[in-house]
Amino acid sequence: MKLLLDTHAVLWWLTQSDRLSARAKTAIAERRDIVFVSAATAWEITTKVRLGKLPEGVEIAEDLPKVMAAQGFEPLDVTFEHATLAGRLDHDHRDPFDRMLIAQALVDGLVLVSNERLFDRFGVARLW
Repeated sequence: MKLLLDTHAVLWWLTQSDRLSARAKTAIAERRDIVFVSAATAWEITTKVRLGKLPEGVEIAEDLPKVMAAQGFEPLDVTFEHATLAGRLDHDHRDPFDRMLIAQALVDGLVLVSNERLFDRFGVARLW
């Protein structure tokens, strides 16, 4: 199984938050699976830090590539195929970061690690 972490899942993993489900923690920790983190997540974290909406992410945002590599997470670039699908998704969901993660999961056959039940409407495989 190949996992794609939603932004909150990345942050909760890095901060060892109890908000991350036991099932998600186990899947990430087992390392039998490839764990991807999207470039969209880097964009979201750094944007929210810049706007002051994510003060707990300041240290993480300082060197995201190094932090992700230290965790053994694989980067997932945004492609034209991802962007096109994200823009075309039928359901009304205005968050561009979420739309991109959904599109990436669908295009690349990834299981999205997220507590967002709304994602189920898009037909994405979701683990929580």
